[in-house]
Amino acid sequence: MSIEQSDKIDFISITKSGKVQLTISDHLEWNNEEMHLLILQKKINAYLDFIQSEQIFEDYPNAKNRELKISVSMKYEPTENSLQTLENFKNFISEQGIEFDWNLIEDNA
Repeated sequence: MSIEQSDKIDFISITKSGKVQLTISDHLEWNNEEMHLLILQKKINAYLDFIQSEQIFEDYPNAKNRELKISVSMKYEPTENSLQTLENFKNFISEQGIEFDWNLIEDNA
């Protein structure tokens, strides 16, 4: 699964703190920032639809009565402009009662 497959949930897991985390796997470079952000926004919207339609509870019953979190795991460092957009996503998603964050995947090669 990847960010480009907006109709798929990449990963669902339970964090150490007991939250249900839906992870987006983002392997795209930021050289076409506008397109990258559009793809990411489409994927985030699909995750929100999955949650708000309550499909998450049918597909993943362990999510019931737990806090929800959407996390983006990125291969490449976001640009300065994209960081502002990620903050905007975070603010919007938190208004829905869902935590949002992103992190850079470290290359251990």
